[in-house]
Amino acid sequence: MRAKREFRDRESTEVAVLDALVNRTEDGMTVFELRAAVSVEIDALEDALATLKADDLITVETRGGETVIKPADRVVPDDPVETDEESLTDWIRKRMPF
Repeated sequence: MRAKREFRDRESTEVAVLDALVNRTEDGMTVFELRAAVSVEIDALEDALATLKADDLITVETRGGETVIKPADRVVPDDPVETDEESLTDWIRKRMPF
């Protein structure tokens, strides 16, 4: 599943983080799990997380001694089928060197 369309016009690492988190909405993910899922350098991940937190698109919880990151409710699509299709913007973004 992917984040809602209105949150996809962001830096690619931020979109990748949101998509990974939307797939684990209930459980959330640790920084280590996110790093493995997104496959970016730790500095890029930290920058993306800081931006997403500042924009209130993620929540950070401490649970059982570990930090867990979850997507904000407004990022999670109501209809998962709607976001499985690749939008025209996403298609162009993948093919154009930005």
